[in-house]
Amino acid sequence: MKRVVITGATSGIGKQLAKDYAKDGWQVFACGRNAAALAELDQHPNISVRQFDLTNAEQTQAQLANLPELDLAILNAGTCEYIDDARQFDGALLARVMTANVIGVGYCLQALLPQLASGSRLALMGSIASSLPLPRAEAYGASKAAIAYLAQTLAIDLAGSDIGVSLITPGFVRTPLTDKNQFDMPMRIEVEDASERIRRDLARGRCQIHFPKRFTLALKLFGALPQRLWHSIALKGLKQ
Repeated sequence: MKRVVITGATSGIGKQLAKDYAKDGWQVFACGRNAAALAELDQHPNISVRQFDLTNAEQTQAQLANLPELDLAILNAGTCEYIDDARQFDGALLARVMTANVIGVGYCLQALLPQLASGSRLALMGSIASSLPLPRAEAYGASKAAIAYLAQTLAIDLAGSDIGVSLITPGFVRTPLTDKNQFDMPMRIEVEDASERIRRDLARGRCQIHFPKRFTLALKLFGALPQRLWHSIALKGLKQ
């Protein structure tokens, strides 16, 4: 039986991945903070839960350091907050987002990398938002840009250990987190669709996983534009 650990498994993409991998016969270690959501997952065959706050180094190490040898680790947990007024920059907000989305990933890596088997795979959850600067996304976008760089450098340094690294950069997926957004979310897909695409591409050993393709490729194209031109487009969008 193959083994996978999934952080942020109490809602959204992580929860769907946990259920789908368990259904496919994997032993799933589902991680999160929400006790009630974890208790629900614990009822599923093949799912074992771990409750901890991944921004706490000691808790993370205690809960993840003694797992069996793993075939796959999906570091999915994260948060999103926006800077509403750049002139009144909220440093505490930036700290919260970076701690959850980047520092917490580092604590998970410290605990999990020694347990990844040869031929295994590590997947980090980024966002297509890191492809280009977007209004109000100073904190969220910066955290996901850091994850993208982290994944790319790990791919180089772990190659000698025969551990593959995948960066997942989805567009909009219908989750409790995106349900809070007060703006249009073009081509938003359902969480079941996101799980299917992620599992398929991880099984194929894809290093870059992004979807839906029409949306993510468009953002990558905008991100390749000269900075001044993209800023002009973004500012026009804000004025409309």
